Amino acid sequence: MSLKKTILLVDDDIDLLENTAYMIKSIGYDVVTAEDGQDAVLKYKDIHPDLTIMDIKMPKMDGFDAFFKIKQFDSEAKVVLITAFSIDEKKHLRAKSMSLLTTINKPYSFEQLEETITKYA
Repeated sequence: MSLKKTILLVDDDIDLLENTAYMIKSIGYDVVTAEDGQDAVLKYKDIHPDLTIMDIKMPKMDGFDAFFKIKQFDSEAKVVLITAFSIDEKKHLRAKSMSLLTTINKPYSFEQLEETITKYA
């Protein structure tokens, strides 16, 4: 078993997903990727990551719904949501009440991402 911390990275933008995974690996973390909310929930249950970084707007299941499912399974789950769009305020408030760590707006800088990971992982 690896002593490195594991980040579950979830985004339907494959190029962004691969580039971000590469950046996170370069600072010393293991990264598992998922391309939609359903896949994220399944992978979360399988690997129990130290931190999940997940896009909100995705096909099949959006980031909020995946967050709620993960929190039902693991109330201690550490999740950061990312978005390039305006947020459903009702869902965002519910997520914050369930210990959503933070929300990052796209485009984000590598420094901002690294700072978030260092703070929460």
